[in-house]
Amino acid sequence: MATVYDVAADRLIAETAKGLKEDQKIEMPEWANYVKTGAHKERKPDNEDWWYIRGASLLRRIYMEGPVGVERLRTFYGGSKNRGRRPDQFRKASGKVIRTLLKQLDDKGLTTREKTGRKISSKGQSYLDKISSQISQAT
Repeated sequence: MATVYDVAADRLIAETAKGLKEDQKIEMPEWANYVKTGAHKERKPDNEDWWYIRGASLLRRIYMEGPVGVERLRTFYGGSKNRGRRPDQFRKASGKVIRTLLKQLDDKGLTTREKTGRKISSKGQSYLDKISSQISQAT
């Protein structure tokens, strides 16, 4: 049986995002259509399903690195801010987006909150392992 470590990240995230959207495990809030994903971005995301892709990516990241907190996730999803003629500087990602997604994943039982940060639950681990084995069998 394949695990998250055995399959390509892009395929796993795409399949997980599709599953999160179809099973309605997470829902995109109204304000998500107008928000940037961080101070380093100039515009909102072009992909309409960006919320589900970010949720799937968060779930994978928690599986691989857990327990992990919001600040570490903000640093991971951050990037360089273009400041014109001045040198670029690193900016963290939006904490509101990450916190909201983590709360939705907690409510569905895919992650658990502990003092040291978010960890993957047994339900979340089996969910990702099932998708991973489907991807490895298709290959």
